[in-house]
Amino acid sequence: MRKLTAHMYMTLDGRAEFPKYPGSDAPSDEPDPAFVEMWINRYASVDTLLFGKTAYDTHYAFWPESKRTAADPKFVREFARWKDAVQKIVFSNSMKKAEWNNSRVVNGDLAEVVSTLKREPGKDMILEGGPNLTQQFVERGLIDDYRLVVFPVILGKGLNWFRALQQQETLKLLSAKALKDGELVLHYEAVR
Repeated sequence: MRKLTAHMYMTLDGRAEFPKYPGSDAPSDEPDPAFVEMWINRYASVDTLLFGKTAYDTHYAFWPESKRTAADPKFVREFARWKDAVQKIVFSNSMKKAEWNNSRVVNGDLAEVVSTLKREPGKDMILEGGPNLTQQFVERGLIDDYRLVVFPVILGKGLNWFRALQQQETLKLLSAKALKDGELVLHYEAVR
């Protein structure tokens, strides 16, 4: 069965933000270690991305290979090519059609849709939705593992990744890496 990973980028206080901090805005033609861990090292094992409408629209506005230029770093062009190639599933009750190639819109009972996706042939899936969609997945116990980048910032505002749950979700730490600018890359699996 295919595994579903939730990708989360957050501040230390759990906010779904990409804040500025010393070292965070250093330009580079090479991917930072967090990008390597979260994406590049997973290209071969993942073939499906799951989005809510807002996250899909944001990614579609920036990431298609057709929107890249020769001036973009090589790793950015490769990431765009990979994103174009993978299947993209958009969870939306209002959206009728997704324009990005290899995309489709689904709606209906979230648990049933995800259960069907997990049984389909293919590689693993990444949930790249925002806090609202991710929370719905957490509440239904649909996430198999979590990959987080925690930024060394307490922001105190913005969307929060987590809200009250009916029951606790217990996780087992699989790996933790501290990066040079104070970020943590954490990988947990759900204990069931």
